[in-house]
Amino acid sequence: MKVETPAAQQAIGKYPLIREIGIGATSRVYLARDPFAERDVAIKVLQFKQGADPDTERIMHKTFVAEASLAGKLRHPHIIDIYDAVVEPDRSYLVMEYVAGKTLEEHSSPGNLLPLPKVVEIIFKCIRALEYAFQNGIIHRDIKPGNIILSADGETKVGDFGASFQQRLDDRTTQLKGIGSPAYMSPEQLRMETLTHQTDIYSLGVTMFRLLTGRLPHEAGSQVALSYAIINTTPPKPSTHRPDLPPLLDEIVMKAIAKDPAQRYRSWLDFGKDMTRAFMNLRVEMTSPTPASDSEKFGKLRDMPFFRDFGDVQLWEVVRVASWLTIDPGSVLMRENEQGDSFYVLVEGECEVSLLGKTLTVLKPGGVFGEILYFADQVERRTTTVTAKTRITALQIKAGALRIATPACQVGFNKAFMRVLVERLGQANRQLAQR
Repeated sequence: MKVETPAAQQAIGKYPLIREIGIGATSRVYLARDPFAERDVAIKVLQFKQGADPDTERIMHKTFVAEASLAGKLRHPHIIDIYDAVVEPDRSYLVMEYVAGKTLEEHSSPGNLLPLPKVVEIIFKCIRALEYAFQNGIIHRDIKPGNIILSADGETKVGDFGASFQQRLDDRTTQLKGIGSPAYMSPEQLRMETLTHQTDIYSLGVTMFRLLTGRLPHEAGSQVALSYAIINTTPPKPSTHRPDLPPLLDEIVMKAIAKDPAQRYRSWLDFGKDMTRAFMNLRVEMTSPTPASDSEKFGKLRDMPFFRDFGDVQLWEVVRVASWLTIDPGSVLMRENEQGDSFYVLVEGECEVSLLGKTLTVLKPGGVFGEILYFADQVERRTTTVTAKTRITALQIKAGALRIATPACQVGFNKAFMRVLVERLGQANRQLAQR
């Protein structure tokens, strides 16, 4: 299919072009002007690369036609409007609502996450949009951050219904098997079973997981391994990656991404009710004293020698997986012979390290304790007692978070703990030499 570029044409149909705003494997998107409605529009033009696989062309053309068939049918404040569609042998395009903004991919990494109340608001609006679509016989089947736009003024819009399942009045469907984004597919979608709206609930749950943590519930090195994990492996709770998350958000996400649809939310209404509860709880929590922002935490860790081998992306991951504790003087953080499942990095204040009641050392900001956990294969008993001498701020990281940290983050910890070990051995040697 030959498609002229803006340099070779000034308009598509009746729509004067302004500029190209996007390009994909099978389409280009232009910003244009509707001269009759006097509004800006986005025009998505179907095209294929030279020598494209015929089967791929056929499937992609079907998805385009599926999306074109929705022109004028879905009118909802949180769904991108499709105003017009032209599907012809030599030229096919969609005329859509133009939304100035970016997709939620921009907020899907640990260093660029949105505030919790905003994430809850976005998911709630997506629930309303997808419930409306379902009431009109439509299952999206490709919900992911890249298909949700956050406009410049903070509004949420669900788009790209090209993979949608559309129930016709005569019971025929436009369902296409195997369409979607693997990381966000439900187990039943991967098994290519008959789908219901609960597959969209699952995908929105995965999207919520990503927006809360910057991670996916299942990560693997290949599509086969990823599919196996989605179908067979229980994912960690979001709070494993981000311990400051309220328990209710953990519960909501885990219910939305339950492998068995019978354990998942049965309806969009039920999902929405729990999101309303989460939003109300967050409003109550926001009236409490404001804790340090993630940016403030990042800045403090960036200046600490312990984290010097961590890149910015890995350091943001540490901010997300760690608990930020403020502890009063005299409080015992670790007690000898007790079992422990976490280690600490002292950010502010001083701690006393003792054994059998005898002071061994005083830790200053940047000091690390409980690090023996990192070198053990199981939960170990503490070898010393650590007590806060002053009011302290400490970073706590649990063993479970370490085990599922990204490889790059684990490399950073490997280097940091090897330096700590060398320093500890050096101190021990100096103490022996002085005896």
